[in-house]
This record gives sequence, C-alpha cells and structure tokens, in this order.
Amino acid sequence: MTAKELYLDIKNFCAQNADEAIVIKYSRYFKGGFNGYGLHKDLIPNKVKEIKKEPWCTIDLVYEVSKLLIPEDKFELPSFAVNLLNEFSKEFDTRTFQELESWFSFGINNWAHTDGIVQYFFPVFWKKEIIKLDDLSGWRTAENKFQRRCVPVAMIKYLKHSTDIATMLNFIDPMMMDSEREVHQGLGWFLRECWKRDRNATESFLMKWKNDCARLIIQYASEKMTKEERLKFRRDKK
Repeated sequence: MTAKELYLDIKNFCAQNADEAIVIKYSRYFKGGFNGYGLHKDLIPNKVKEIKKEPWCTIDLVYEVSKLLIPEDKFELPSFAVNLLNEFSKEFDTRTFQELESWFSFGINNWAHTDGIVQYFFPVFWKKEIIKLDDLSGWRTAENKFQRRCVPVAMIKYLKHSTDIATMLNFIDPMMMDSEREVHQGLGWFLRECWKRDRNATESFLMKWKNDCARLIIQYASEKMTKEERLKFRRDKK
C-alpha cells in the first residue's frame, strides 16, 4: 500500500465513523471549538493496531503518510499520524526526531497533539539518548507556539534522566517572556516539577522573574506551595 492509499483509507474510516455528538462534547476543550469527525475514543487505537499488523506497514511508510495527515484540519487525522508513529517506538532514531520537528512547520496547531507528541515520543528520545537537551535549543524561538510549548513539557520527562536543575532552568530562561498562554502553561508545569526536586534553585529562579514574566507561569509553578510560600512571588508594588 502506498502512503496516498493509506491516507485515503484513514480518511474514509473517519468519515464512516463520524459522530456529531462527540464533536459537540469535545468542543468545550478547544478554544474556538473542535474541528473533527467525532470518533469514539477506542476507534483510532484499534484501527492503528490493525494497520500495524499489515506486512506493508513500515516506519518509512508512516513517515510518508504523516506528511499527508499532519496538515489536515480534522483533529483525528493528525492523531492517526501520532498513534501510528508511536507503534514503531523500538525503531526511533535521529530521523524520527527530525521528522517530528518538521510536523510543527506544516500542521501541529493545538495543545492536545503537542502534549501527545511529548507523552509518546520524548520518553523514548531521552531514554535512548537519541537527542540531548541542546537539540531543543531552536525550538525555544520557533514560529509555531506549540513547538515552543513542547520544550518545557518535554523537559518534564527529561527530569527522570537528569538532576541538573540549574542547567535546565538556564535553558528555559530565554523563554520566560514568551507571549503565548500555551507556552506559559508548559513553563509553569515544568517549574512546578523542578520545585519538587530543588526548591532553593527553583524559588531563586522564580524570584528573578516574578515581576516580569506572565502571572500564569507563577500561578502554575507555585501550585503545590502553601499560601504563605506563594506570597513571596507576588509582583512587587511600584
């Protein structure tokens, strides 16, 4: 089967299993509504398992069909790309990271796919040392805000492989004035996890930024602190 044939098969499958009630249900989680077919949650993973069993299904084919699926507006089509590639985690290498990087240039445009990418792929990248932290350097200033969000969210997974909190805080420092809410959320989540591991270093970092960075970052970062601890990170009165 060619990539184009698989792409059309997936689109047909989605159209045949569309459910408007699910579209309405999911709309509450997406700013501006949910643009999708409305597939029941088990349909994508089950269909992906069927595809993976086929002898013609290879990681190279998945790379190619992903180039057709990722740019699609309907939510489930990029989801198929994410789920299909995840089936080949044992074959991940530097090309996988490069292919993934390219997705942000032509299609990843919501928090759900971004966080799915982190959940599925980055634990493997870090564990197998396919990438180093510096490989995300360019992502910090990427045009796509969801690629930027990916940096701190992926670094939460990196915390399982490194105890060098100072280096990680220094790495996100250039991102602290980012203008996008989705990035603020990711930074806050990461800082919250850093705080659990090294309170002194993280609180020093937050003190440095408390008067300038978005308040949402501080809000998320201080989520597990006591009320008294959070007071330290209020903006100074001018």
